[in-house]
Amino acid sequence: MADQQEEGGLTMNGLLSEVQNTLDKFKLEDDAPGADYYSPYANLEKAAVLQEARCFHDPTAVRENPRKCCTVIAQLLHLTNTGQYLNSAEATEVFFGVTKLFMSDDASLRRMVYLFIKDVAETCDPDDVIIVTSSLTKDMTCDVDLYRANALRVLARIVDAAMLGAIERYVKQAVVDSSGQVSSAALVSATHLFERNQESAAIVKRWISETTEATSSPNEMVQFHAMQLLYQIKKHDRLGMQKLVTQFSQRNTLKSPLALVLLVRYTAKLLTDEVAEGRMTSGTSFQNGSTFARSGYAFLEASLRHKSEMVVYEAARAICALPNIEPQELSPAVNVLQLFLSSPKPAVRFAAIKTVSQVAVGHPRMISKCNEDLEALIADANRSIATLAITTLLKTGSENSIDRLLKQISVFLGEIPDEYKITIVRSLQRLCLTYPAKHRVLVGFMSNFLREEGGFDFKRSIVNSIVSLMKQVPETTESSLLHLCEFIEDCEFTMLSTQILHLLGELGPGAQAPARYIRFIYNRVILENSAVRAAAVAALSKFAARCPSLRTSIMTLLRRSLDDEDDETRDRASVAVNVLKDAMDEFPYVPPDEDAEPEEEPVPDEPQAGDPAAFVLLQGLPMSFDRLDRSIRAYVKAPTAMESAEELTFSALPIVEEIEEPEPAAEVDEVGGGDAALMAAIAGEVEEKKEVVDPAAAVYAIPELASLGRVFRSSAPTELSEEETEYVVRCIKHVMPEHIVLQFLIQNTVEDQRLVNCTVAIEGDSECFEVAGEVAAESIKYGETVNAFTVVTRNPDAPLAPCNFECVLKFGVIQVDPKSGEDESDPFEEEYPLEELELATSDFMAKVSVPDFRSAWETVGNANEVLEKFALQFKKQEDAVAAVIDFLGMQPCDGTGHIKPGEGGKKPHMLHLSGVFVGGTNVLARAQVAAASDTGVLLKIAVRSDDPTVSRMVADCIR
Repeated sequence: MADQQEEGGLTMNGLLSEVQNTLDKFKLEDDAPGADYYSPYANLEKAAVLQEARCFHDPTAVRENPRKCCTVIAQLLHLTNTGQYLNSAEATEVFFGVTKLFMSDDASLRRMVYLFIKDVAETCDPDDVIIVTSSLTKDMTCDVDLYRANALRVLARIVDAAMLGAIERYVKQAVVDSSGQVSSAALVSATHLFERNQESAAIVKRWISETTEATSSPNEMVQFHAMQLLYQIKKHDRLGMQKLVTQFSQRNTLKSPLALVLLVRYTAKLLTDEVAEGRMTSGTSFQNGSTFARSGYAFLEASLRHKSEMVVYEAARAICALPNIEPQELSPAVNVLQLFLSSPKPAVRFAAIKTVSQVAVGHPRMISKCNEDLEALIADANRSIATLAITTLLKTGSENSIDRLLKQISVFLGEIPDEYKITIVRSLQRLCLTYPAKHRVLVGFMSNFLREEGGFDFKRSIVNSIVSLMKQVPETTESSLLHLCEFIEDCEFTMLSTQILHLLGELGPGAQAPARYIRFIYNRVILENSAVRAAAVAALSKFAARCPSLRTSIMTLLRRSLDDEDDETRDRASVAVNVLKDAMDEFPYVPPDEDAEPEEEPVPDEPQAGDPAAFVLLQGLPMSFDRLDRSIRAYVKAPTAMESAEELTFSALPIVEEIEEPEPAAEVDEVGGGDAALMAAIAGEVEEKKEVVDPAAAVYAIPELASLGRVFRSSAPTELSEEETEYVVRCIKHVMPEHIVLQFLIQNTVEDQRLVNCTVAIEGDSECFEVAGEVAAESIKYGETVNAFTVVTRNPDAPLAPCNFECVLKFGVIQVDPKSGEDESDPFEEEYPLEELELATSDFMAKVSVPDFRSAWETVGNANEVLEKFALQFKKQEDAVAAVIDFLGMQPCDGTGHIKPGEGGKKPHMLHLSGVFVGGTNVLARAQVAAASDTGVLLKIAVRSDDPTVSRMVADCIR
């Protein structure tokens, strides 16, 4: 009975579901857009479509009703493209049915058949696909161009290298066919085949004569595709590419604008490679360079006079992008772009202004002659063009024209969306760095828009720009702080208010009149939400800690927050009041004598040594919260850490290195591709940080290795074999105070082998290192990566010096059946030589930054300082800086790890480095890297630490 009720309930639910689905099909809102449209592919059921697909087997239905067959194929494609995939049996059955549609002469049905085969062939059994190749080959040799072209495209998707060799003759004939449709299809198919695998690429390379002949076709699209394929074949042959470019640039046989655009791009790439690979000496112009450089530049300049705007613009853009180009060589391209700025076509104007804006970064004087045209574009209806015009004018304008530009911008800014305003704010920031004397005008202009209507991103960009200017142009600090104080009076964004309050707490006490900021901060305590109130209390506390003269008045204000309803605000106020009270009792403030002579220096308003308020409220943690979190996690994961009676202090925590973050993308300077593209580029959405995996976890998982102690640092993986070899081996060096554990990651890439008892034997001649033991990888199947370990003991009494170890992979091989995975033989011993492994001094250095490098450098002192000079054999200053960082294995500080674009070689670069040597010795280094025209790069380095031996070892790392 229960079963009957359950069955009845299911039936009723099913009925209600069907009724609801039927209602949804006819329920369309009258006022909705497209309310009178209903998709014929909605609510398709796979079983019903497969049932209708059986009509493919009926010759009469195929001949008399080809439209129905087209509809069924479309429904099948809709199912596969919306996630309702066919299983193997269904795909094979439908595939066979579709192949019977080749008997139809209907053009629409035949095109649907080609489309279906190309889409479904990847999911079918390869043996089934072979059946259809005969029909496609027959179509490829028929008289109908439509069938021939489509058959070529489908065959390119389903054939392998062996089958391609069988139909090679037909494809080569199609490449030079008189029909542009067929020839273009053959060339595109050849391009896809070339990229598929090496075997197919080798066959396509034999078609180079036919492809070259296709470049003479009267069809413009055939010329374009032929140039694409020629580049694919010859792109790794520099001389071949130079011959190709020279040949076509001198013969003038290409009539297709698209093909000429490709030729311009290939020429520009070869010219760029000439400079990058050092075949053109520094300071040499392209017109006076090598034979190819002269002919290549001459072709680009000649293309500026082509009748097609597309070719002219591409040539101008290519010339502007050439590295180290001289102003006189750039002039023809700028003249052409200046004409394009007044084009009636918005796309041409946008392309021209975007390129002009990029050129203005390196050659502002060359673009200054376009200023009149640029000012006319400020009123352009296209806001992307208008924004680029303004940002370009800000790069090329003189100091005298700034006021006039700001008047024009002030009218324009009120009419554009926030994403364009952000771009202009960044340009204003760069302009202020160019003309520091105008900082009051520019900062005042930006601060005015803080009080105007605008979204969070716009306001944040202005605040960040003002803060950045305060760091780079110290003269702006006083006026900028006042502007920010006025902004937070009516700021609606909590994040910005707290950021500015924190900034006031850091910079305000050091201003000329700190007391003037107290009113603005205390207003936030009275009027704002809990988060802002807590930030304001923290800022007031910092003022009191750094300015003893203000402590009495600030104490009165802080006591009013002791009864705040928010816990965080109340707790911060309580801590500050108690700490300040103790400081005022221990170090009472003595005001300066009013009768003091004017010549006498005033007593500085600073906390005295040992002031508890300065220690508690101003001194930060010795490490960032992120490093503290990772350090505690590493401490907990170490064996017996939680059972140890050792007191947990900062010095007892393990050293954790700085995480190498990818370099941020270049700041968005241009408006590219419309509102959506600009917004996506500017939004700056930060991806969630991935959890950092402890590389020493594999060591701690083995009791014998875990007993050796805590890992000081782990290196990045070092490749000991090529990726394409039978056995891929990488090594991670885990450094301990007295041991080095070498973790070898061994991957088996041989399908019919299983490796057993794998170890890596190392041998080296060093007094400092000695091999102590090995932990073998018991079994490695095909495709697996398993760890093997070798333990090296370090003699702490011997001087640490780099050592190279010869490595040999030793293992047993068992032949296995690739299909079943069963063993087919007994193990036999094998050896496989690997690359040498180096243990360098930098392996014992952890990359750890310091918050204030200058203060840390002075604190260490020069008692154990080591000074050295070196001549480095590097052509570029940037390469020398990267090499010094790599040699020392230390962390760059204060953003000195990279040379700013465009400054390489112009002046010496100062590099600040910090790290912790094994044993807990802090090491600091200052290096001056200067380019020298005759000797490469000169390096002057000073290393400081608490141990003179460590200082010497670090200085000797340069080689």
